[in-house]
Amino acid sequence: MTGWFSKTIRIFSWACGMAFTSIIFFFIGYLLYRGAGSLSLKLIFENTGVIDAVLLRKQVLGGLFPAIAGTIILVLLSVGIAVPIGVAAGIHMAEYARGRWKEALGFFFDILASVPSIVIGLFGLSLSVYLHRTFFPKLYPSLIISALSLAVLVLPYIIRSTQYALESIPESTRIIAPALGASRLQNILYVLIPRASSGILGGIVLAVGRCAEDTAVIMLTGAVAFAGVSRSLFSGYEALPFYIYYISSQYADPAELAEGYAASLILLAICAVFFGVSFIIQKGVESRALYGP
Repeated sequence: MTGWFSKTIRIFSWACGMAFTSIIFFFIGYLLYRGAGSLSLKLIFENTGVIDAVLLRKQVLGGLFPAIAGTIILVLLSVGIAVPIGVAAGIHMAEYARGRWKEALGFFFDILASVPSIVIGLFGLSLSVYLHRTFFPKLYPSLIISALSLAVLVLPYIIRSTQYALESIPESTRIIAPALGASRLQNILYVLIPRASSGILGGIVLAVGRCAEDTAVIMLTGAVAFAGVSRSLFSGYEALPFYIYYISSQYADPAELAEGYAASLILLAICAVFFGVSFIIQKGVESRALYGP
């Protein structure tokens, strides 16, 4: 009976894995079928030279380059804000918080993780309106507001992944450094964090993907259809998720819709690059933690 049940579970797991993989390949294949034909330098840079566009000598009008640049800047800025705060909060949850205080914080972070992104977007919009009316009359929905809103959106992922990665370290590893005279902070910085780096980086990878794909937040906090490459943190910007949403809802002909599929492929490529870099960093940190410098 046990052998039959184990075999059934194994077959079911294999079938689910194959079905999920097939869906992913079908999805990517469909995007390639609909959008690969529209991929070109003209789609990205329009009539502007590649060097002039990359060096910001000339503004790209009509191409996807401003949206690509806006997406990359937005992701880097959002993750740059969220990671220090999230990792620090995760360390506090795992190493310092105890009892009801830990339960209360955990409940709060779980609630924050379940908040829909459109609500986070409304929060960012309300924040910009409040700051505009109270302290900064020239502040409007902008790149910095979107980055702050996305940072709030991904904080729970980073906090919880850091907490669970630290809490999963065996007690035998935890007591080595204190037994040799290391302080609690030294133990965290030089022993626990390197050992938990794989799990921490996993949460950061999830945060990168979440920032790159979210549309609801940015459409309320600063993303616009045509703005060019943003020259300031306090100005509007273009982003690929918003462009895809805009073009898919208001396309004039099949050629424009195909450009939306092409933009989706570019967004997937950007995410793949971010994930690849994160994976390389993760493996490097793991090797350093296991074998030393």
